[in-house]
Amino acid sequence: MKYTPLGKELYIENRKRLVNEMRTNAIAIFNSNDIMPTNADGTMPFRQNNDLYYLSGIDQEESILILCPDFHDKRLREILFLKETNENIAIWEGHKYTKEEAAETSGVERIFWLSQFEGVFNTLMAEVEHVYLNTNEHIRADAAVETRDARFGNWCRGKYPLHKYERSAPIMHKLRAIKSEKEIEAMQVACDITEKGFRRVLQFVKPGVMEYEVEAEYIHEFVRNRSRGFAYIPIVASGFNACVLHYIENSKECKAGDVLLMDVGAEYANYNADMTRAIPVSGKFTKRQKDVYNAVLRVKREAMKMLKPGNVIPEYQKEVGKIMESELLGLKLLDKADIKKQSPDNPAYKKYFMHGTSHHIGLDVHDVGNIYREMQPGMVFTVEPGIYIREENLGIRLENDVVITEDGLNDLMGNIPIEAEEIEDLMNS
Repeated sequence: MKYTPLGKELYIENRKRLVNEMRTNAIAIFNSNDIMPTNADGTMPFRQNNDLYYLSGIDQEESILILCPDFHDKRLREILFLKETNENIAIWEGHKYTKEEAAETSGVERIFWLSQFEGVFNTLMAEVEHVYLNTNEHIRADAAVETRDARFGNWCRGKYPLHKYERSAPIMHKLRAIKSEKEIEAMQVACDITEKGFRRVLQFVKPGVMEYEVEAEYIHEFVRNRSRGFAYIPIVASGFNACVLHYIENSKECKAGDVLLMDVGAEYANYNADMTRAIPVSGKFTKRQKDVYNAVLRVKREAMKMLKPGNVIPEYQKEVGKIMESELLGLKLLDKADIKKQSPDNPAYKKYFMHGTSHHIGLDVHDVGNIYREMQPGMVFTVEPGIYIREENLGIRLENDVVITEDGLNDLMGNIPIEAEEIEDLMNS
């Protein structure tokens, strides 16, 4: 990996937090993600299962973590199973974890090779009653591919049908929603790398550049700063393209007079940044563009004031909608008749602002976490209002990542330029 490891203390503490939530006389199993095929003998880049990574820091395929905190033999209460390497693997694929390296990375003392898994697992299962299986229960998940965790769950329930099976996902969602200091530090690095990319792009963009050239400027800056690359497929959308919420083609020319919307973020140590900025391709906003821009910025700042302990996402979104409604009236995109005839289930503002304002962010860009849970210190959210005016070929969204604290917010992107005048000055400097 390119990043500097975050330290085993983080993963030791994360495992303690999980164990405290488990039933007595229980076992929990977490599998790595698969290496996914493309065509012929090609594969996609490997991305570790975030729950396994959260609990171990192990960033390698074909890995299994077992936690069995009440087992009689204390040496078998935490076990990592790894792919055993050999000279041929080293030649073709490169270095894999040694047992010593895995122990130092994770803080797990007992490391076995995968060939020993079934024997050791059978010994543990003979003594436990409850079995925690890991599944992807993100509310937006729609996976057609069977995961390694899912295959393992089917195998385990078939071989051990009389155990009591439990879901680890609700516990992991609860734990991962509150970020530790070390996690927030990693996310700050991701945001700082994102800032470097944005400042580079401000010096690059001008009429005639292609959206994909802008994308290339970002990836250059991200990778040279020890990021694996983009946290998600980047959106580099000029003109009307900015009104397509998930536009990822990035193939058009940036033309004079257009506004360029860029929703990009760097990844660092598997933690993610998620930033959106909108800049004038010609280096200066028109009056109308600046009016819309500043309206979005005002909504963003008011929304940030509401991200505080005790609030919940659904109620928060309703209040943001009221602020956006007022701004759209001021821009003459809505009138009082639109407001009077609107439905509570389909408020008028959604014509121009049709997505949510905030989501959890962390190891997943849309991180796990219950949207009905009250906000707490340590939660990290995006703040990303937008206005999209298709008839004017204008889309503006502004997004920062913020940490809720006891007495306010820690804006991880507070140093990234956002004022319209500052952006114009930097583009013309």
